[in-house]
Amino acid sequence: MLEELSIKNYALIESVSLSFAPGFNVLSGETGAGKSIIVGSLGFLMGAKADADVIRSGSEEASVSAVVSIRPGNVEALEWLRSRDIECEDGEVTVRRSLKAAGRGSIYIQNAPATRADLSDFMALLFDLHGQRDHGSLLRKESHRACLDRFAGIEEEVAAYGRLFSELSEKRKTLEASRHSERDRDARLELLRYAVDEITAAKIKPGELSELENEARALGDFERLASQVNGAADSLYDGEESLLSMARHARAAIDAAAAIDSSLGEIGRRIEGLYYEAEDIAHEFRSYREGLSYDPRRQSEVDERLALLYRLGKKYGGAKESPGAQDPVLAYRAAAEAEIETLVSFEENRDILENDVSRLEKSVASGAASLRQKRKAAALALEERITAALKNLGMASARFTTEVSAKTRDGAGVYGPYGADEVEFLISANSGEPLKELSRVASGGERSRVMLAIKSAREAEGVKPAGAHADSIETMIFDEIDAGIGGEVALAVGEYLEKIGTARQIFCVTHLASIAVRAGNHFKVEKRAEGGRTFTGVRQVEGEERRLEIARMLAGGKGEVALAHADELISRYGQRG
Repeated sequence: MLEELSIKNYALIESVSLSFAPGFNVLSGETGAGKSIIVGSLGFLMGAKADADVIRSGSEEASVSAVVSIRPGNVEALEWLRSRDIECEDGEVTVRRSLKAAGRGSIYIQNAPATRADLSDFMALLFDLHGQRDHGSLLRKESHRACLDRFAGIEEEVAAYGRLFSELSEKRKTLEASRHSERDRDARLELLRYAVDEITAAKIKPGELSELENEARALGDFERLASQVNGAADSLYDGEESLLSMARHARAAIDAAAAIDSSLGEIGRRIEGLYYEAEDIAHEFRSYREGLSYDPRRQSEVDERLALLYRLGKKYGGAKESPGAQDPVLAYRAAAEAEIETLVSFEENRDILENDVSRLEKSVASGAASLRQKRKAAALALEERITAALKNLGMASARFTTEVSAKTRDGAGVYGPYGADEVEFLISANSGEPLKELSRVASGGERSRVMLAIKSAREAEGVKPAGAHADSIETMIFDEIDAGIGGEVALAVGEYLEKIGTARQIFCVTHLASIAVRAGNHFKVEKRAEGGRTFTGVRQVEGEERRLEIARMLAGGKGEVALAHADELISRYGQRG
């Protein structure tokens, strides 16, 4: 659970420190006040990508930190910490992330440094962050399989199956290639051997292309290079007022002065070091200058060598003509040599390869069957939970179905990297309407409620989640999940959020008073201008302040009608008055 949150120099926020309680928490405020900044800072703390744009103008660093409590039942989070020798003191962990204007940042879990991937993995065991942008992915059929797998708790099993499927695909390709006719194999061998011989004959060395290109630039612009070198030599050691001459004079003068005032001794030693460093540089540079000469024959050799490397790069390594382009050519040779070995030893390896393919095909078929069985079982539980949630959200006639069907191509079943199934969420929002794709849910209000039901399905009472990970999440954050709804539907959404808030800590950014009034803890986001700068602040509102905020959300002001309506809402639905 999120206990405390501290935000410094993030976007329009200069400094904010907040303490949170269990249950249903609401953030409200005028449009543009900065509610999304609070959610953005939480996303930043959960490992989201970020660049220097998030740093408040005029500041050098943005930072967000939090104190998070972890309940004893969250075995995954506690094990994650234990595996990294991170102590969870009194059931609490401090998480900090900062980003500097130069682009460098730091992340700490307790006092242990962590990567952004570590942060994302750990925070995913504690928080779910949902916003309007999540709707797009949930509306796409391609995401439904992953959503069901997460609900079913079979993500690791799916990943293991994927590795098995990948191995089978590679072995099938190898077997298919090796089954070419003898004539085809001979032709392929001839082609591969020619390529290997041509690349080998070129005697390409790692880094050679980069070195040659550098040398070609020097030879091609030798006159300007020589001019700059001569100018540097004058400044370094040839000129009357050269660096070396001045260092020598300074050294002699300081030594003489130090004989009078011994406090100059340290400076004298430093000047002496400077002189010897300048002398060493002059020696090295003089050797370079003396060896500098223009050799037209060498330029011709370099040009010819570059032409060869570029030609081989286009032929075997793609069209890339830049430093390092020879590496794909060498990689091509290595791959060609491996394929030659495979083709030559085909007769020896064919039986082994066919046995491997047969074994893997059986394992893939068995794995896909197991995944389908678990998906179908989870689909029924998911349907029940989402349908129950939709009823609580004012869609009593809605029907939600998770369709798990066989993946087919040209009428035949096929296997893929995630199994042999296609998963799609279908819904009928009203009685008498046929089931249809989520993307065809017409009403924005219906769409928001369907999304809320899907995202919070694991919170339904009386049914344990299928996967342990789903049950570990203690805090859920909804960013304007109420978009497109109002009236009785908003009341139902507020009631539902309050209900799941009895089991989880809930944060909801909302514009609707009928949702905000249900919260046990209400925070107001405000924006102010001061001294030519804009500031976003957050504070908890209670009592009369909360009454005025509810009235503002209802009618945009504090008139008698709005206040009377606010009083009625607070009296009927409010957790605190």
